[in-house]
Amino acid sequence: MAAIVGCAAFASSQAAAQWWSRGPADFEECADIAEKNPAKEARAAALSECNAKFAGRRKPGGGYAYFDFMQNKNFDIAGPNPTPEEQRHIDEQYAIYLENQRRSSIAAAFAAKQQQLQQASLNSEPEKAPTATSSIAKQPPKATTDLRRVRPIGCPKHSFSCEWPRLSEGISDIKKVLFGQSSRDKRS
Repeated sequence: MAAIVGCAAFASSQAAAQWWSRGPADFEECADIAEKNPAKEARAAALSECNAKFAGRRKPGGGYAYFDFMQNKNFDIAGPNPTPEEQRHIDEQYAIYLENQRRSSIAAAFAAKQQQLQQASLNSEPEKAPTATSSIAKQPPKATTDLRRVRPIGCPKHSFSCEWPRLSEGISDIKKVLFGQSSRDKRS
């Protein structure tokens, strides 16, 4: 009878002792425990489990930081894992990041297209591709009705007055890409 009572007391003491033994509180504690594992494969598996369990990392001054690799940016969080409010904030920042990336890629593509068009127009030589403008450009300049200025009919290359309409059109195209078509443009 005494042996049964002794075994029951021993079993209950082990069960009661489990309430005070807790798991790791954050990644660093979990990683310390995992590093003590002698087997290399078991250590790697334990570290992988720590990564899955805790998103945040302890900061030297206190608190935790969450690194979002999609944005390449750190976020301060209250605990070892982001709260729902913190996760919502991180997701909002990611949406803003994606929108900025989209806009910059559109602007870069548009600038590259404009540069290609500019280079194509600058590189085209009148001898290679005879056109009506090349025959006009070979004619001597004629006077306009304004006697103070003489303007050639065929504009010389790199002339601001000749390049301005194309530049203005390019700026209008950029505005349309970034801000949409204005109501004035939709009517015409």
